[in-house]
Amino acid sequence: MADFEPRPHAPRAVGPAALAPESALPADPFPGCTSRRVPRSEIDTWEGRLEFWDAATEIAWVAAPTTPYHEKPSRRLTALMDRIAAERGSAIVCYGSMDLMQRDEHGAPRRILQADESVYVHPRRARLPGPKAMMAGEDDFPDVVLEVDHTTDVRRAKLGLYEAWGFPEVWVEVPAQGAGSRPRRRRPGLTIHRRVAGAFQASAASGAFPGWTAAEIHAALNETELSKRTFAVLQRVGAALGARDGTGPDDDPMLGWHRRHGRAEGRLEMVRGILRARGIVVSDERLARVPQIDVTTEDAVVRAALACDDEADFLARLRRRR
Repeated sequence: MADFEPRPHAPRAVGPAALAPESALPADPFPGCTSRRVPRSEIDTWEGRLEFWDAATEIAWVAAPTTPYHEKPSRRLTALMDRIAAERGSAIVCYGSMDLMQRDEHGAPRRILQADESVYVHPRRARLPGPKAMMAGEDDFPDVVLEVDHTTDVRRAKLGLYEAWGFPEVWVEVPAQGAGSRPRRRRPGLTIHRRVAGAFQASAASGAFPGWTAAEIHAALNETELSKRTFAVLQRVGAALGARDGTGPDDDPMLGWHRRHGRAEGRLEMVRGILRARGIVVSDERLARVPQIDVTTEDAVVRAALACDDEADFLARLRRRR
């Protein structure tokens, strides 16, 4: 298998040398979109969705009104990221359809793309976007951008723009369900485009999420409810990321609390069984409030339960071992 490039850090320079060269767009560059003029003076206050805007022409390509078929995969992806992040034990950040912008030598918008979702896998060590947009040459690229091709086709021009700008990984999802307006040539499935020697190459699995295959991602994005199979996949991917970073579920604030609480409950039940077998009566209410059982090792709890003479002696032994 080819060696894929590591996630690139965008260069600090913002002058013309840091920007992708101008390139002519093909005929019908954004199928499923309509073009409209948006002057440079208005692009800063533009609040609508767009596929692409170019200062040279002042033309914005605008997608058709969004539908549930189009919106479900990107919304689902954010939920999947939360599951993976919890298993890894550190956050993953999604920025939605934010502007992905190139600026000219004067700092003015030059070209703008919008993805359906933008994902930063390691936000703590990335140069994250500011309040306005992700600025090419200033901020780090997202580790993954998702494009949902319901009635559109990013292969005509948009994928080439992502490639020219230097994005590391693009997922193109054609949803399992679709309206009759979808072109017949767009068959359901997800394609992963990863950067190899400066160009995109279709890959069976993600580089940003080790071992997560295109087929597994497509299935997860299209399920009405997450299946047991998908949960197992998310656990596997999160664990692989955690192995790289030295983190795990105990490092996640909510999942870690539940795991610690579960272990404490297990210790309580074990202690109750030992004490009952020895004929020692300990109040369940008082036992549940004993903080030492949460922080004492399991062996110490067992030794205290086996050696104590009564409830007071058991609690005293725990306090001494704290």
